[in-house]
Amino acid sequence: MSTKKDSKKEKEVLDKEATQQETKEISIEEQLKLEVNQEKDKFLRLFAEFENYKKRTSKERIELFKTANEDLMTVLLPILDDFDRGLNEIKKAKDKELLKGMELIKNKLNNTLTQKGLCPIKVEHGEVFDVELHEAITQIPAPTEDLKGKIIDVVEQGYKLGDKIIRYPKVVIGQ
Repeated sequence: MSTKKDSKKEKEVLDKEATQQETKEISIEEQLKLEVNQEKDKFLRLFAEFENYKKRTSKERIELFKTANEDLMTVLLPILDDFDRGLNEIKKAKDKELLKGMELIKNKLNNTLTQKGLCPIKVEHGEVFDVELHEAITQIPAPTEDLKGKIIDVVEQGYKLGDKIIRYPKVVIGQ
């Protein structure tokens, strides 16, 4: 009987070892699957982070190219103003050849700056004053009732570089 008991015990031990090995194998498989899933998750997160980085840097680069000339343009704006004042004085002198030459130079400068993205902000006399677009320097009594709260005079021209306003037009409004 002892041999039967021993063989039964051996069989039970072997069965236990087999089930333990199966559970170990299953758990190893499950562990590997979990590790693969974790690595996939890390990869996807890293990939998404990299894509966001690429988008952000390309957007910043485009914005930088658009406004790279902003400092230069703001330095040139007073020169444009002086050109306008000079042309007004030359018109008073009635020297046609000098006027024609200065207008050619001014047009060439304006065309070059327009190609680089600079454009004047159009302001009409009698236009409604808009705080977002205009800078009021002073208010004067309106000559007529319909000019109250409207632009009476433009003291300094405003300019945009692309979509960004780099100098607001300075205006006088009626009170």
